[in-house]
Amino acid sequence: MLFNSFEFILFLPIVISLYYLVPQKFRWSLLLLASYFFYASWKVEYLVLIIASTLIDYWCGIQMGKQETKQQRKPFLILSLISNLGLLFTFKYYNFFVESLNDSIVSLMDAEQLPIWENVILPVGISFYTFQTLS
Repeated sequence: MLFNSFEFILFLPIVISLYYLVPQKFRWSLLLLASYFFYASWKVEYLVLIIASTLIDYWCGIQMGKQETKQQRKPFLILSLISNLGLLFTFKYYNFFVESLNDSIVSLMDAEQLPIWENVILPVGISFYTFQTLS
């Protein structure tokens, strides 16, 4: 669903109307589900990525809130950073680094090249989402 599509013209007023109709304590759930629906309308397979990232960050945030010192919070922060930056690296930069590494390997020695992902489509907004969730 694109922002300038007929589907979005229907989707947005429905979500806004529901937002004001549901009790305030459930509005965050509505917005989360609407966001997931919007994301899935582009490529449903990548919904797993955004849900996994959400769950990891939510769990890490709760665990960090339970800790009393910065030192105790650090492992949860590191887990969140590694998982989110790992997703970003995998989908956005993996092929670039593998191609560069393969070029280096070929020029230095005759070795087996690392595989390149040929049909991977970059998830929409992965950089924006990653940096938003990191903040």
